[in-house]
Formats: sequence, C-alpha cells, structure tokens
Amino acid sequence: MPLSNLPPPPLFEIVLYQPEIPPNAGNIIRLAANVGCRVHLVRPLGFSLTNKQLQRAGLDYRARVAIEVHASWEDCKAFLAGRRLFAATTRGEVRYDRPSYREGDALVFGPETRGLPDAVLAEIAPEQRIRVPMREDSRSLNLSNAAAVIVYEAWRQIAFRGGN
Repeated sequence: MPLSNLPPPPLFEIVLYQPEIPPNAGNIIRLAANVGCRVHLVRPLGFSLTNKQLQRAGLDYRARVAIEVHASWEDCKAFLAGRRLFAATTRGEVRYDRPSYREGDALVFGPETRGLPDAVLAEIAPEQRIRVPMREDSRSLNLSNAAAVIVYEAWRQIAFRGGN
C-alpha cells in the first residue's frame, strides 16, 4: 500500500525552449506521460496552452504530466538548479547515445524553426550538447521525434525504471 498519493518524481525533465508548433508540444506531453517525465515550456510560446492542436496531440495524457511554464530561460534554469542539462542540437559534437544519463537529467530542445540560440548553448558544457545522427543531406528531425529518440535512450540507460 503506498504511503502517499504523491506521484513519483519525474525520471527526466524535458525542456522545450520557446516551442512553436502545438502538435509537437502535444506529442512530447504524451511522450512524457508514457515515460514519466516532467515538461517545461519556456516562454514565449508559439501557441496558447488551450490550442486545439496541442490538446488533440496530447490526448488525455496532459492530466498525467506535470507541466511547468517558465517566463524565461533564467527562470527555467533556476527551477532546474543542480540538474545536469543536455542540449539537443544539430551542432552538437556528441552523439545522443554517448552520455551516461541519470535520473533527474534535463533534456533541452529548441524551437522548431531555429534550434537553441548560441547564448543558451554557451551555458551548456560542450560534452552535453548532443545530436541525433542523420544523413548529410538532412537538416533536422521533427522536434517530437528527436525528443522521443533521446528520451528513450536515456530511459533505456536506467533500465526502463518504472516501465513494464
């Protein structure tokens, strides 16, 4: 019998820095519900939190996910103080499956049309700027696909703790 009704702490933090496309955010909320992550949305957002596309993509999973909305990157960093930050970027030198992830790590993703700005990347250690390999003639993956690839690798590394 559980000692409390509190949900378990999130396995990972998924940070969406200035997300622009509601279905991507909705898909990531659904991903977070299925893995056990908390989602952070850093303003400005390219959509309203009541957007129908966001709600459609997130289905009924939104009620199962802790979502933090931060007024700025500075506020988000303060909330995540003490956690390791990994920035997903096509300019990363480290392949996403090389780091040893730990529970509580924060995975940071930039806006769909431009990625994370240099100022944000500069605050994250080069060995924690990760990329998903692609063919040379490709620019980028869809945001929710990239998030799923990276989150599932991090979860795999902790033996899919909490999963079945």
